[in-house]
Amino acid sequence: MTLRNKKLVWVVLGVLICLSVIAWVVVWDLKGAGDLEVVFFDVGQGDSIFIETPDGFQVLIDGGPGLAVLEKLGKEMPFYDRTIDLIILTHPEHDHLFGLLEVLKRYKIKNILWTGIIRDTAEWEEWKRLIEDEGAEIKIAQAGQKINLSENIYLSIIYPFESLEGQETKYTNDTSIVAELVFKDVSFLFTGDITKKIEKQLIVDSDILKVAHHGSKTSSCLEFLEAVSPELAVISVGENRWGHPNQEVLENLQQFNIEILITRELGDIKIVSDGSNFNVLK
Repeated sequence: MTLRNKKLVWVVLGVLICLSVIAWVVVWDLKGAGDLEVVFFDVGQGDSIFIETPDGFQVLIDGGPGLAVLEKLGKEMPFYDRTIDLIILTHPEHDHLFGLLEVLKRYKIKNILWTGIIRDTAEWEEWKRLIEDEGAEIKIAQAGQKINLSENIYLSIIYPFESLEGQETKYTNDTSIVAELVFKDVSFLFTGDITKKIEKQLIVDSDILKVAHHGSKTSSCLEFLEAVSPELAVISVGENRWGHPNQEVLENLQQFNIEILITRELGDIKIVSDGSNFNVLK
């Protein structure tokens, strides 16, 4: 091959690479234009939820128990996007926390929301170190907070009722952040791992419910389900030794004719909404 031909090949390759990058940018810019996207990641026995508003504001709630969240984010975010606007740790248990540690190491995080609860674990210590080093704006969750994500889209913090910052507890499920995502007429309720004790204290009506504690029998009491009256319930669960989701929980949901979607069966569950209606993408 002559020198001239070699130069021509490199020019063609350069053009193709540029066109490829432009194509990716266009695809991601047009992706879900005008729609809110909420993806319940299939991360095994744990929780991880990704939210993206129509104008590109990104939120990650919990990170699951392993590295799966990194692969999931890679599918939902363009390769050149290494920034997440807000991460939320509902409570510092392994199946919600571990993946966020890896996200903090690989992405630039602008804002962090958590309870400030203290846990005597190595993972909690690493979480504290990483968020302090990150330089993000750190917020302590408390009922009554309203976090604006985009026009007509906001997160309303329902629980905890008061600041838990600096408090120490061995069992953190009932310290979980409960938040409602509202986009005009459509709402999602994220419940962490709260138990029936907390459920019975909450008054909220939402269209889509993230079932608490992976469908454990400790949650999803009839009073709570009747109050929330969701059309759709998502259970984030993997293979486990506890029998999640519990049959009683499934029967409670069925009693109110609530459609049930389970990550273990369906994989990632993506719900899109235009603010008036919502659809599950399969």
